[in-house]
Amino acid sequence: MANYYTDIPELKFHLNNPMMKRICELKERNYRDKDEFDYAPLDFEDAVDSYDKVLEITGEITGEIIAPNAEGVDEEGPHCANGRVEYASGTKQNLDAMVKAGLNGMTMPRKFGGLNFPITPYTMCAEIVAAADAGFGNIWSLQDCIETLYEFGNPDQHSRFIPRICQGETMSMDLTEPDAGSDLQSVMLKATYSEKDGCWLLNGVKRFITNGDADIHLVLARSEEGTRDGRGLSMFIYDKRQGGVNVRRIENKLGIHGSPTCELVYKNAKAELCGDRKLGLIKYVMALMNGARLGIAAQSVGLSQAAYNEGLAYAKDRKQFGKAIIEFPAVYDMLAIMKGKLDAGRALLYQTSRYVDIYKALEDIARERKLTPEERQEQKKYAKLADSFTPLAKGMNSEYANQNAYDCIQIHGGSGFMMEYACQRIYRDARITSIYEGTTQLQTVAAIRYVTNGSYIATIREFETIPCSPEMEPLMSRLKKMADKFEASTNAVKEVQDQELLDFTARKLVEMAADIIMCHLLIQDASKASELFSKSAHVYLNYAEAEVEKHSNFIENFDKEDLAFYKK
Repeated sequence: MANYYTDIPELKFHLNNPMMKRICELKERNYRDKDEFDYAPLDFEDAVDSYDKVLEITGEITGEIIAPNAEGVDEEGPHCANGRVEYASGTKQNLDAMVKAGLNGMTMPRKFGGLNFPITPYTMCAEIVAAADAGFGNIWSLQDCIETLYEFGNPDQHSRFIPRICQGETMSMDLTEPDAGSDLQSVMLKATYSEKDGCWLLNGVKRFITNGDADIHLVLARSEEGTRDGRGLSMFIYDKRQGGVNVRRIENKLGIHGSPTCELVYKNAKAELCGDRKLGLIKYVMALMNGARLGIAAQSVGLSQAAYNEGLAYAKDRKQFGKAIIEFPAVYDMLAIMKGKLDAGRALLYQTSRYVDIYKALEDIARERKLTPEERQEQKKYAKLADSFTPLAKGMNSEYANQNAYDCIQIHGGSGFMMEYACQRIYRDARITSIYEGTTQLQTVAAIRYVTNGSYIATIREFETIPCSPEMEPLMSRLKKMADKFEASTNAVKEVQDQELLDFTARKLVEMAADIIMCHLLIQDASKASELFSKSAHVYLNYAEAEVEKHSNFIENFDKEDLAFYKK
């Protein structure tokens, strides 16, 4: 049977990135747990070995259980009866296998029953699972909501809720409402404090809630009467054991059928405040969404890998005109670009996760002791990098998942349109990735300030100083010219000083930045492991160079008066 970890050597390469030494040192607090927990690592090598073994177990479960169940789960889907959700039979088997293997609460401290893993190996597990079944990936990976509860909840909440997640209970984040999708400041689910019950009571409706009948929910609700903006919203913890929330229906979706997307009705549901009042949207949801966006980036990379695998296998097997279709330029061109996008997007994903790991670990240490000036500077640096890279990782990988799934079907030809081939499920599952947890357009809104304030170009220029292998030097030379065009395009738009023009060209500028950053990451990877990344570095740079040229030409020749042609 396939192992979804060991079969992909690129994953082990990213696990062994040099930044992991600092990440482990911070996450393990210089390996202090070794005296209290027999499964805690003794040193860096031991820590990475632990991650490697858990990833191998995840890959094995994915190959032997989750992947074989995927088509059945897609066909059966979850059921709703008497206000409760029942998972598809294959989903139950998947969850049981993951819980028995101890793959829940992975990033939580050992004192709560977690594995104390950094975000990076956990994100790899999420990618691996999504490559087999993106719908199940949603259910399993929502465990990372516990990060927000750990970060903002109090010690009593930690002791009551975190061990339950580590033991295998499920989570959801209840944000969206019928009239509040991307505009979360319009959330109106009402939270009223009851002196009689000594708790908050939640009333209203939530819609499009992934895994909405979960055991523990993080809920965004309006705690401040008379308010209508984000300043009146707080975050609450709802425990399903308390009752008061029913599933009105499960949405009938295009894809990710195994993942129940629910409409929830709250009727005096007892809940408790998480953190401080009025910071629900301003602070806590932003943290929750950043984690979720990294998760969707991982899901997208998993889908890209699945699409590439299916396309490659079919192209090798399918014969036309007396030879395998992989020998035709039209087909191997598609496959090469699919692999280039996969490797580039994965490099961006794990660069982002490593940035998140460092700043989150330092943030956690700051709750125990005062950071040194050097640590504060390090925390600030990586928080900014994580914030700037997250919308790129989510936005670009979700678009690439869709593009790779499209090309996978194209390689299959008419067979790809038939339901018996997995590529149609991958295609349907991929479509949501560029929509939920913030559309690609919203990722652009989050990223454009890092274009205009010079953060991306500064990072790019810093990457230019990193030595590369002789084989990669010609690519680096071309990449510097691409950066010059990006900088010139950015300056041209900024000089006009017109907000509408900036908003209109934002996606082009953000994509230019992302393309150049991913090229740099691929060149760095190919310089260390030519056998894994050299081909993708060449192919992706050719692709990205044309994309940068296209966007540069558009901006150079565009006049703000032309905006009139785009408006109705």
